[in-house]
Amino acid sequence: MSTQERASVNVQPAEAERIDRGAGNLKWRHFKGNILTVLGWFSIIFGLGTLLVLILDVLNRATGIFSGGQNWLTWEFFNNFDSRFAQRAGAKAAIVGTLYTISLTILFAFPLGVAAAIYLEEYATDNWFTRLVEINISNLAAVPSIIYGLLGLQVFARWLLFGRSILTGALTLALLVLPIIIVASRESIRAVPLSLRQASYALGATRWQTVWHVVLPQAVGGILTGSILAVSRAIGETAPLITIGALTFVPFLPRDIFDIFTVLPIQIFNWTSRPQDDFRSLAAAGILVLLAILLTINALAIYLRNRYQKRY
Repeated sequence: MSTQERASVNVQPAEAERIDRGAGNLKWRHFKGNILTVLGWFSIIFGLGTLLVLILDVLNRATGIFSGGQNWLTWEFFNNFDSRFAQRAGAKAAIVGTLYTISLTILFAFPLGVAAAIYLEEYATDNWFTRLVEINISNLAAVPSIIYGLLGLQVFARWLLFGRSILTGALTLALLVLPIIIVASRESIRAVPLSLRQASYALGATRWQTVWHVVLPQAVGGILTGSILAVSRAIGETAPLITIGALTFVPFLPRDIFDIFTVLPIQIFNWTSRPQDDFRSLAAAGILVLLAILLTINALAIYLRNRYQKRY
């Protein structure tokens, strides 16, 4: 037997051993993958099931649909102002105040956030000031909401003399969600392929024309997704609005953006803090209305995203 043949005979057992070990590792990886898949599905089903139970419980307390109790989600609930008597209490002022506040929040935060993201991604040079701004924006996204309430109280309510008004609340919430919109918009703009920009420049377009006609239509999906998350956080905030002095009892509609106001989260908090059980049923009805407003705004944003997003 030649030297080459003896070497091949000696190699074959080692090669077979490596193949067997590789097959064993592949089975173990498949087993771990199946375990993680089962755990993932269990987490999803458990989370959605818990959410469904909570929603059904709130629905039952508000309407009595399962227990045959009193239905609190009536026309009087939408048409009456708050009262110290549960049978007369409604959420008219809180609903209007919520719509006012969240509309102004979107009006202030969305254009400013998108403009800041465009500047940082398309125009800003890489220097110490830009890096400082980026670090601060990332840090502001994790600041507790009560800090924004204190900032809004000092800057908007006292220094700018806006008082405990809708404008103060909207500007405070705009500051709260602005870092979220900026971060999401930057990620979406950064995801646009460089080749699209280069093709636009090759055709003679300016930088702004490229941003407006090429980059933004491609990035609008991610921008609106980030805005949906920001609005979802803002509409449920209570701490910053309580800090700036939003009231728990408002028996009238706001006349303009400089009037005092209340919102649904504060109204719900007020009702749940009362000892009578009927007020907790009113709070459940308020929760359903707040969810309906949130889902309506999200559905509108998703429609606009799918309507205006361009794909290449």
